[in-house]
Amino acid sequence: MTRPDEAARAAGRSEPIRVLIVDDHALIRRSLELALAAEADIEVVGEASDGQEAVELADRLMPDVVLMDVRMPRLDGIGATRKIKESVPSTRIIMLTVSDEEEDLFEAIKAGATGYLLKDVQIDEVPDAVRGVHEGQSLINPAMAAKLISEFANMSRKEAERPPQLPVPRLTDREMEVLRLVAKGMNNREIAKDLFISENTVKNHVRNILEKLQLHSRMEAVVYAVRERLLEIT
Repeated sequence: MTRPDEAARAAGRSEPIRVLIVDDHALIRRSLELALAAEADIEVVGEASDGQEAVELADRLMPDVVLMDVRMPRLDGIGATRKIKESVPSTRIIMLTVSDEEEDLFEAIKAGATGYLLKDVQIDEVPDAVRGVHEGQSLINPAMAAKLISEFANMSRKEAERPPQLPVPRLTDREMEVLRLVAKGMNNREIAKDLFISENTVKNHVRNILEKLQLHSRMEAVVYAVRERLLEIT
């Protein structure tokens, strides 16, 4: 049954969020489909059982959000994510996996994933995850944020002697504040509270940061900022 807040949310959106489910296990695909089909503001537009099929379907269906398994035959989820972001850059991709290893997490973010959801998540949390990334939020829990920060710090130390390759776009002081809080895994609401500004103002700052850096996701912006030594994470 659709909850009242979900109905209101659906009423305020002209079109449902179009979702593509990608996993090589039919049972997982079915579970995700059932969880999302119950939501008035979400529509499952397709399913794929491997990365190559996902790329082909995404190019044809142009989904708003893809739920993407990491480990799959023919083409894994990270490779598929990279190809989908090249062909349909507006698509938001949530990696769905049993692994929280730093290497997988980091590679997924570099490939263009917007979020990272472990498969032990409660199934009723998935619709809100889809809504969150569709609205521009990054989906990463504090434990994963800590892993990412550690990886960013390692990358920063390794590249400390490398001069910047291109002129770095100028971010304002406030944009740098927002970027530092994004790097800590904070969502828009938490950033707004921390900086005593509105959530819409935070969204505007994030959008400006991405436009200036010519990137697609919040976490890509953090990777870029560390690489170019705009942001020091210790």
